[in-house]
Order: sequence, then C-alpha cells, then structure tokens
Amino acid sequence: MKSMTGYAYKECSIEDGTLSIEIKCYNSRFLDLTVNQPWWLSRIETKLREFASKKVQRGKMDVTVRVRERNANIQVTADPGAARSYMEAITEIADALSHTDAIPLSLIVAQEGVLKSERTIDPERYWLLLEPVLESAFADFEASRITEGLALKRDILNMISRLDKDAEIFESWVPEMEKIFKDSVRSRFEELLGSAVDEQRVMQETAALLMKYTINEEIVRLRAHLVSLRNELESNPAPGRKADFICQEINREVNTIGSKNQILEVGAAVIDAKDALENIREQMRNIE
Repeated sequence: MKSMTGYAYKECSIEDGTLSIEIKCYNSRFLDLTVNQPWWLSRIETKLREFASKKVQRGKMDVTVRVRERNANIQVTADPGAARSYMEAITEIADALSHTDAIPLSLIVAQEGVLKSERTIDPERYWLLLEPVLESAFADFEASRITEGLALKRDILNMISRLDKDAEIFESWVPEMEKIFKDSVRSRFEELLGSAVDEQRVMQETAALLMKYTINEEIVRLRAHLVSLRNELESNPAPGRKADFICQEINREVNTIGSKNQILEVGAAVIDAKDALENIREQMRNIE
C-alpha cells in the first residue's frame, strides 16, 4: 500500500555540467501530471510524461528536470529591424506623453523578437543521460511512498480495531434495548387497558417494534464491512477507491444504529465509531 504523497531528488554530473530530477506528489482523486524541463528539451517531454505516468496511478505529481551547463552552446541573433520598430513606437509614446528621459537599450532588447536564441542539441543524447537518473529518482520516490503508506496502514488498522470494539458494545446492549422496547409496549397497553392486558397482543406488538427498531442487522452488516475493509487493506496494493466506498457503507450502518438508539452507552460508542471512521476516511485520502 502506497501513500499518494512522496518526494525525491537526484542529481548527477554530466560531461559539461550537472543534471537533476525533482519529484513531488500530493493528494488528488486522479492523476494530474506536470512536467517541467528546459525549453530546449521540450522534444523529450512526451517521453518524460510516459515514464512518469507508468509509476503513479493517481495524485498531483510534479516532475522537474534541471540542467546546469558550464559551456552552453547557444547562438543569439539580433533583428535590428524589429528593434528600430520598437524604438520608433516607444519614442512616439514618449513624445505624446512629453516624456524626455532617454529610452534605455535594455527596454528595447527585452521586447519579443529583438533577440532570438537558438540551440543545437541532440534530445536523444540527453534522454540517455536522463533515463538512469529518472529510474534512480523514482526508486527513491516509491520507497518514500511505501514507507508512508505502511504508517498510514497501521493507523487505519488501529481505527478498524476501535470500530470492532464499538460493534461489540452495540451487540452487548441489544438485549437491554429489546427489554426497553418490550417494557414500553407493556406500559402503553397497561395505561390503555389497565390490568386486562392481552399477552398475545403485547407479544405481537413487541415483535413488530423489534423488527423496526432492533440493530441486529446493522451490527451484522457493520462487522461484514469491517472485515471487507481490513481485507482490502491487506490484499490490495491500491485500495483507495474501494476502501472509500466501504467507509460510506460503514457510515450508513453507524448512523442507522445511532438513530435507533435509546441507551447512553450505545450513543457514546456511536460517537466513537464516527470519530474513528472520520480518521480512516481522512487517511484514505492519502492512499493511492
């Protein structure tokens, strides 16, 4: 089981500088991948995306490639015509505004198209340099996710154990809840009929009330859902989505038990169960 959050950084020396990879991943329902690399490596972005998307099923992941070179082979050319056009336009604006300060050269060369940079590179060469660094970085990234995932799993299993204990409390109070229903029915009949109570009618009304308000079925389903949730965590390397659905079903059963309850101790167990379940759902948001 892996956490969706993870981090890794790798750097290596190349013949004319250094190359580094940084990987960050945060919680997200789906895979949201962002790749950042130098503009002159844009031709290998597709390979970077394909490589990264095979490693993660969901999460917001940022992969950043940085290259620091000692001798960058960049050719810069100027377009004097474009520079003159910008100069004339800026001068016209300055005259219209009665602006007499000199127009700095830096303002002109900063305009689009005045300077053009070109670079002759071999993308495949850089990919061959980059791929082993990517492999190493993603190995560390996976290790960090697995380590955090194990910690999340332990925490979730502890919360499931809390829910197991709450289910035991619910079950232990079922006889008392049924007795309360029976006494309530008998009390109503005695108020209406006095001592002439029809025992057969009392039993029928009690049975009908128990069918409506007993929590036995909810407890059975709750225990089954807890078993399913525990099995999902133990057997599925990516249990996030299915486990979230099981949590919804657990929440439904706990809410129903709470709505039928008339006993203080059961109410306290319902509150504890909801707290444990909320902790589970919060941790599940971090799981792939």
